[in-house]
Amino acid sequence: MKTVRVGTRNSPLAMKQTTIVLNLLKEVHGAFPVEIVPMTTKGDQMLSVSLSKIGGKGLFINEVEQALLAGSIDFAVHSLKDMPAKVADGLTLAAIPERSDPADCLIFREVTALEALPIGARIGTSSLRREFHMKNLREDLQVESIRGNVGTRLKRMEEQGLDGIVLAVAGLKRLNWFDAPTHPYVVLTSEQCIPAVGQGALAVECRSQDQEMNEFLKPIDHLLTRKLVTEERAFLAMLNGNCDIPIGAFACQEQGKYRFSGFLGDKELQQSFTETVSVQDLEGIGEKIAKNLLDVMSQETL
Repeated sequence: MKTVRVGTRNSPLAMKQTTIVLNLLKEVHGAFPVEIVPMTTKGDQMLSVSLSKIGGKGLFINEVEQALLAGSIDFAVHSLKDMPAKVADGLTLAAIPERSDPADCLIFREVTALEALPIGARIGTSSLRREFHMKNLREDLQVESIRGNVGTRLKRMEEQGLDGIVLAVAGLKRLNWFDAPTHPYVVLTSEQCIPAVGQGALAVECRSQDQEMNEFLKPIDHLLTRKLVTEERAFLAMLNGNCDIPIGAFACQEQGKYRFSGFLGDKELQQSFTETVSVQDLEGIGEKIAKNLLDVMSQETL
């Protein structure tokens, strides 16, 4: 077999995620020659500006996708939450492995609980969705933009004297941070903080016409995960979602049914709208909830 070239962002978490995917493939196919091709994306370079001001989704994948389309890599590994609702022409999500924990984690610099944060505590996040949820939990919290990889954000929390930061549980788990946590933390429930679309899931992308690679990647596709995140991404597509408005969606299977929660906020961070349903048939629910929230928002702003 030829050497398989895998593209990924050049960050500790992205490299770990690529290793996870490669290990899954090795469980199916046995050892195979592989070369990891790390890349720096625009999102990695412009750390001083919030995502909502520089283009939002796509900033962490564009360079990798260009390499894929050019044929210089064979497939790419992304965090699914970084991907726009519409996959680029000529590319396909060949596999979505089983999802990790989709929750968000509030890490504290000193205290050990949300209630113990001082009045006006400063919380760091680059996500409008997380900002909205933090203020819903405690309206006195002051949210400041902070970007970078996990290690960078933890360091900046200390250097800037922030009272806490919000990070994805999945990333912290993949980096084994919970094995020896450096700070107190609380994992937020999906009711407290509805996750980003696709959060916790990985996306394995290749060229649509590369039949051999599609077949190679297909065995690590997790059908339930794909079914759940497909509805979340349909919700995102209906809202034409990017990072410039607060959006969250989370689908899960529980007690023989499916639960879907959708969250939509306005750009001014003044109003938010949430709907949660329990259904037997998940298909089409993402688009339906998105339409419902748009209707409610339009009525509220009349």
